[in-house]
Amino acid sequence: MFLSSLALVNYKNFEARSFEFDAKINCFVGPNGVGKTNVLDAVYQLSFGKSYFNPIALQNIKHGEDFLVIDGTYHKQGQQEHVVLGVKKGQKKTIKRNGKPYDKISDHIGFIPLVIISPSDRDLIIEGSETRRKFIDGVIAQGDPQYLRNLLDYQKTLGQRNALLKYFHLNHTFDGDTLSIYDDQLQSLGHAIYEKRKAFIETFLPIFTERYHFISQGKESVNLTYQSQLHQTQLKDLLRENLGRDRATQYTNYGIHKDDLNFDIGQHPIKKFGSQGQQKSFLIALKLAQFDFLKNLSDSAPILLLDDIFDKLDETRVAQIIGLVDHESFGQIFISDTHSQRTESVVKSVHQSYKIFNL
Repeated sequence: MFLSSLALVNYKNFEARSFEFDAKINCFVGPNGVGKTNVLDAVYQLSFGKSYFNPIALQNIKHGEDFLVIDGTYHKQGQQEHVVLGVKKGQKKTIKRNGKPYDKISDHIGFIPLVIISPSDRDLIIEGSETRRKFIDGVIAQGDPQYLRNLLDYQKTLGQRNALLKYFHLNHTFDGDTLSIYDDQLQSLGHAIYEKRKAFIETFLPIFTERYHFISQGKESVNLTYQSQLHQTQLKDLLRENLGRDRATQYTNYGIHKDDLNFDIGQHPIKKFGSQGQQKSFLIALKLAQFDFLKNLSDSAPILLLDDIFDKLDETRVAQIIGLVDHESFGQIFISDTHSQRTESVVKSVHQSYKIFNL
């Protein structure tokens, strides 16, 4: 997978800007506020159909304009692929591949495998369970379209069940037969999602621990633990046993939408007991393991985005990670940094082509 060109129109702070990429490592350097991260985010959007930093599409349009366009040309498995994302006020967001629009944007997910490492990844540690579920789902969905369809159907059904519970409460009524239709759908979809998540963690955990061992030079042990209400009980039984609570709260309190992922270092939560450096190393290992997992699935190296990487690690550690491209089958890498000389000194240390873009 190789991105050869990128064109931006009315995207965030860019009115019109294009880039040509003919190197394995592409570095965007310049002072804060010039749009380095925005370029990386545009590359991210061509893979996922939404921004990594602001999923509200209209807010990514340049101030004073009515639309935005992100246009990318890729080379994948010997073929040229042209992907265009467009957002216009008052209209639906579109993604076109080789001139043909997708019926559903979700059908595009996984076509351009990509991993981003960013300072905002810290949300995985400090925020609630939804953030960690999105991480799991994002990794699995890139290699499993059916999983993504099940997830979207589950969320839709969950919303309908919650709306029905609110209706019952407001109208002082209850219809168990209608509710059971949603319960059956949640059972079927939830069980499939649960099994996929469980299998994913079993495969992902040894990859992650190996990556952390490399980054920390074997100084600590880490662990990921999948938490789910479905470990012991079928979802349909949980829904039946807790119907009274659901009716009182007007919300579905049990299901895979309550799953979480525990992050531990030395058998303790890294959020409470991990130093800043340990947390940074944990997150880098998590994302590099994601890279390995996707590469094994697709048999093709994902694009790797390193946003403000020096914020997370010192220069020696960054050089160590960049150096992986010399020893492993890494694909194309995009880096953002505020210091041109620092960036160039690191990328020059590896024997790969590189290009510096001064913004």
